[in-house]
Amino acid sequence: ISAKKDSVVVLDYGDSARRPLRYQIQDGSITTSTLELSTSSMTTTRDGEELTKAPTLRVVVSSGPAIKLPNGNVRLEVRIVHSEAVVPPGFAPEVEGDFNQSAALLRDVGGSIEVDDRGNTIRSELNEAAKNPKVPIRLLMTIVHARTSLARVVFPAASVGLGAVWEARQQLVLYGFEIQRIDRYTLVDRNADDVKLKVDIIHTAPEQTLSFVEEGIEFELKSLSTTATGQVNLNLNALEGSARVEGQSAEVLTATADESTEEIELDSAFQLKMDVSYEASQR
Repeated sequence: ISAKKDSVVVLDYGDSARRPLRYQIQDGSITTSTLELSTSSMTTTRDGEELTKAPTLRVVVSSGPAIKLPNGNVRLEVRIVHSEAVVPPGFAPEVEGDFNQSAALLRDVGGSIEVDDRGNTIRSELNEAAKNPKVPIRLLMTIVHARTSLARVVFPAASVGLGAVWEARQQLVLYGFEIQRIDRYTLVDRNADDVKLKVDIIHTAPEQTLSFVEEGIEFELKSLSTTATGQVNLNLNALEGSARVEGQSAEVLTATADESTEEIELDSAFQLKMDVSYEASQR
């Protein structure tokens, strides 16, 4: 997923001691991030309500070694090096097996990206593992969107001070539906290469219809709203951030098949944490 360049809107430039926020990624540096995502959901249909708590997904992603390009940008190889389900006691063995099977298919998925010093993705390319049709797309897209909001914060072009607020806005296609995503960042603290941000994530979507002709199924999205809030700690020498975020999502859609229509309400809660280690070049 690539953010459009200059999709950043500054709402407040902060105090008078303003400086540019820029990444200074060193040639040859490597970052490793561990992401853990826990979700629970309540699905309501005409048959009643069903509460589902998924195992925690743990994903380790390696970025680098960084290559400095003549234009000042940086190219990085990004790859999932480990993926597993963290299953607490009480889960049925088949649920644990299915989740671990999906998680295993994520290993080695990745590609290459080129980014500028504001964090804009200039270009990206998937590797062969990412093109495997067996890769669980829904799980992969959840990881990609989390990392886009938290691991690769896009900075404003203008200088900003403490208290500054800006939004990175993007139109996405998620599971076939068009979604507007807004990531709002507040600059809480800054010290040398370390930056602390408050983050608020908002996903909304207009009413729309998605048809699967071969399967004879049509989904009509009535409403979708996702909100999350948390904190991101960045090292400006690395294009990754450590983060803690909690959020919730509410979705209403109808599914039509064989002339039968059913309304589905899906309410979810999630917790996400990401921890990063940074290895500078020894050259």
